[in-house]
Amino acid sequence: MLENIKILYHQGKQYIPDVSTAKVPGIFRGRPIISNAKIDEQALVDLCPTGAIQKNPLSIDLGKCTFCGECAFASPDKIKFTSDFKISANEREQLIIKEGDDKHIQLNPELIRKEISKYFSGSLKLRQVSAGGDNSCELELNACGNVNFDMGRFGIEFVASPRHADGIVITGPISENMAEPLQICYDATPKPKILILAGTDAISGGIFSDSPAINRSFLSKYKIDLYVPGNPIHPLTFINGILDLIRKRK
Repeated sequence: MLENIKILYHQGKQYIPDVSTAKVPGIFRGRPIISNAKIDEQALVDLCPTGAIQKNPLSIDLGKCTFCGECAFASPDKIKFTSDFKISANEREQLIIKEGDDKHIQLNPELIRKEISKYFSGSLKLRQVSAGGDNSCELELNACGNVNFDMGRFGIEFVASPRHADGIVITGPISENMAEPLQICYDATPKPKILILAGTDAISGGIFSDSPAINRSFLSKYKIDLYVPGNPIHPLTFINGILDLIRKRK
């Protein structure tokens, strides 16, 4: 007992008490800010490998952005990545950050289906599908349940079977080989069900968007309830996005 108390004294709390106000250490890149500085915008457009940067006005699409930071390195006076991890959205257009826009990204409450908060605010079970992912977002989703982030305290957990799930979390660009299994998984999930895209690859295809080896026709059939950008996503981005979606806040 004394040894356990000693460890607790030296290490402190292992979990993050408030996931909404946590500080992200290290070189994490969150929501970017684009200033009004005059630069060669075309050079930045040509620099981006996924076409996330557009001009007139200059903008960055977080659904396509790989968060490599090359644009900020090339033009630090124009683009700066902040540590704001609350970048989940329920509208695809909300992920487009425009020049001079310093607003925080928030879910549009009018687009949240009423049955989501009615049925899932106390407990939400999710089935994760790696549809051709590179295992980076998958690892971060796994970290959501560890002792640091402890997503389970909010009643949010991953389950093994879609028949036990309330929704599906898709990672990866959706390869041709995973298109049918993804559809089978979705069909096996009972209604009402949530559909979440986690990571750049899932949202836009990322660097694989033009590949003939992917099949994203599944996404044109259904409404997406939550977009979680990142390459890979951060656990705090995912958890806060889910909490806003099910409207579970203290």
